[in-house]
Amino acid sequence: MKLHLPLNITAADSDSRTITGRIVAFDEPANASTGKVVFAKGSVEPKPVILNLEHDRTRRIGKTLEMSVAPDGMSIDATFKIANTTAGTDALIEASEGLRDGLSVEFAVTDYITDKKTGVMRVTAGELTGVALVSEPAIRSARVSEVAASEDDEIKDENSATTEVADNQPTEKETTVSESTDSVSTEVSVEAAQAITAAAATGVAYTKPRIEVTPGKYLENTIKAALGDDDARQYVAAAADTTDNAGLVPTRQLATVINGLATTIRPSIDAISRGTLPDAGMTFEIPKITTLPTVAETSEAGTPSETDQAAAFVTVNVKKYAGQQTFSVELMDRTSPMFYDELVRNLAAQYAAATNAAVSAALVSGATADSTTTTTYPTATELLGFVSRGAASVFNATKGLPVPYATKLIGGTGQWGNIMTLNDSGRPIYMAQNPMNAGGAVSATSLRGNVAGLDFYVDPSLNSGDADGTLIMVNPDAYTWYEGSTYQLRADVIASGQISLMFYGYGAIATKIAAGAFKNNKA
Repeated sequence: MKLHLPLNITAADSDSRTITGRIVAFDEPANASTGKVVFAKGSVEPKPVILNLEHDRTRRIGKTLEMSVAPDGMSIDATFKIANTTAGTDALIEASEGLRDGLSVEFAVTDYITDKKTGVMRVTAGELTGVALVSEPAIRSARVSEVAASEDDEIKDENSATTEVADNQPTEKETTVSESTDSVSTEVSVEAAQAITAAAATGVAYTKPRIEVTPGKYLENTIKAALGDDDARQYVAAAADTTDNAGLVPTRQLATVINGLATTIRPSIDAISRGTLPDAGMTFEIPKITTLPTVAETSEAGTPSETDQAAAFVTVNVKKYAGQQTFSVELMDRTSPMFYDELVRNLAAQYAAATNAAVSAALVSGATADSTTTTTYPTATELLGFVSRGAASVFNATKGLPVPYATKLIGGTGQWGNIMTLNDSGRPIYMAQNPMNAGGAVSATSLRGNVAGLDFYVDPSLNSGDADGTLIMVNPDAYTWYEGSTYQLRADVIASGQISLMFYGYGAIATKIAAGAFKNNKA
């Protein structure tokens, strides 16, 4: 069972960024989260803990600098180092000016005695799990005595509504405790834990009755159970049975996110040359020779062959690729940071997919279609024929480039699956490793490899079947992808309390020599 027991701050030092106060007063009645509580002398051992704001696990402001038992043994005082953050600074100011000057101890009870007449719980053993800076303490004798400002510290926090101790505690000695959030109040949750624990300890047996579970009846019976009422204990034990009352035991959500949709691979872009986007303008031009001068055999004293060299410009259009999501400020402030991190990752993945699809479309559009058609996925012989015809076609179109031939082959997922089955006289055509005469090692993970001497790339943005353009040979220098930096733009919409996040970047695909690519042609 866990308690939230407020006391008061005795000191706050704004120069050294510390807050000092009494966190436990032994044998002094206090209003805890479970009702009236008295801590027996020696029931609490000092230990380093995190200082949270109002028990809110998303508002971590400091950690223990010093904690000790008073000389008379009747109280525990602690000094907390406050982080150099906006929240930490605000907390120091509020503590020093008496606006928020209470300290609330958070305690995991392991042994206690409840007075059946008064209902007061006397805690005899347990573990300190945290402390919170609060505005209204339960024990009036513990308040801030000193506030100060200095270096930033690592902070952890805790939420009183869910009665959880924060993860990643600052020292190895601290204990992590968590309890569920119900539709019932926090006091009910703690009392329920107390009653159920007591029932389990005494071995109470019951026949599961049909019961009506409401917050009011649950609260009533948990209080009675704590006072020793066996019928009430059976009610609480039955209510805890998740077979009929699953709502009382909430479903936990893990931090792991399943995402089978997003990928950042860009095979078509990887298969061609890359360039840096010019620093200005939404178009740019690349000069291209369109007519060569001529040289011919010339007779003695004859007139040399004369043909004027001509040039033109390839105009390249710069495109913006952008995506955004608008969400509430509550979603940003009151949920796990995992949401925002995953959103940014997915926007980056979608940017990668959009830019790769643009390059794939340019290759399919510009490539020369094979004059020989196939009716379905190519056989080994048909694939080798396609490669040989494509090699000649691309060489004729790009023979003036530094590398005058096709070196890359891009295929859709359907073509990839087919190619893995092909062999030439027993030798696999697709080799993921050892691309010489050895067979290599090909598996379902082989998204890159070698097919008939060409570097092979599997591109999911291409058609997944055997349609035109699902196999493309390309000379990388015939097509170039120009790209700049990517950006994130966040805007807070005050009128609606929403946040808009945009992820965007600029890119341009230059088709320098369209015939530098060669594609399959389905009949």
